[in-house]
Amino acid sequence: MVEEEQSNKKKGFKLLGILDVQNTPCAREALLHGSVGSLAAGLLHFLATSRVKRSFDVGFAGFMLSTLGSWFYCRISNAQLRRQQVLIQDGIKNKLLYEGTRVDTVSKPKDQEPCSSCP
Repeated sequence: MVEEEQSNKKKGFKLLGILDVQNTPCAREALLHGSVGSLAAGLLHFLATSRVKRSFDVGFAGFMLSTLGSWFYCRISNAQLRRQQVLIQDGIKNKLLYEGTRVDTVSKPKDQEPCSSCP
């Protein structure tokens, strides 16, 4: 019983047998944006021209454009976020490594003033 639940959780929804929508980043959002773009483009074209076949074609083009546009925008945003995370992690690692040394650029060691009572 437990094995069946685990196998159901791992499967996910596959689109056309290739794209695992549940486990692929940005896939779900891109498909949702594409369906809304398709509906909007096709409906607006039909209301404007009353041509069914052409409205279907415009709706399909709207699906493709909005899906691909949303996909690329999301992927580029994720790549920039990952790049920033790596940069921040390297900075934190260097901060911990060089803190209190001469190489530390953030807090320079204070110049010690000679004390009058010290020999």
